[in-house]
Amino acid sequence: MFFSVVRGIIRVLIFIFNGKPTYINRDKLPKDETYVLIAPHRSIIDPVFIALAASPRQFCFMAKRELFKNKFFGWFISNLNAFPVDRDNPKPSAIKQPIKILKENKLSLVIFPSGTRHSKELKGGAVTIARMSKRQIVPVVYEGPYSIKEIFQRKKAIVKIGDPFYVERKIEGIEDVNQYYSDKIQRAFEELDQLQTEKSMPK
Repeated sequence: MFFSVVRGIIRVLIFIFNGKPTYINRDKLPKDETYVLIAPHRSIIDPVFIALAASPRQFCFMAKRELFKNKFFGWFISNLNAFPVDRDNPKPSAIKQPIKILKENKLSLVIFPSGTRHSKELKGGAVTIARMSKRQIVPVVYEGPYSIKEIFQRKKAIVKIGDPFYVERKIEGIEDVNQYYSDKIQRAFEELDQLQTEKSMPK
């Protein structure tokens, strides 16, 4: 409920101050089951627009534990289904918790690797979570305002959605399956970045 209310308020504010976002290939989002949405993390704003693009689906988020140090902000993002992850010393719960959530088929999962090309470990984590939960990975990229200032400047917001895919435990001829899928995710990011906006689907 809290997630839906906050997203609804943000949707109105974004429309007033920035206009209507552009969503490309929104119809590719799985409709009948939860999924793992993975995107390069380019600003503090991209989770907002990605959550809007995937509406009405609700999500949980893997967030670095430092974000929970502030009591109010920690309470706020916790109520938006975020849970802390120690990126330096990840514990088994970092994998087990999202797998359990996905299997309950109520919340999908958003994972943001750090930057556009980095954090292979986090991409590997997304692959492991998708494989063990038997849910699809959906690659997504965000382009648009990267700051509050750019929102008020009405810089166009664009979310591009790639082809979903399941993660197989074994692939013939492939020795390192995790690396294969990490590379697949990175290629999807690069292809989506180059995708033109003419095929956009309005909100």
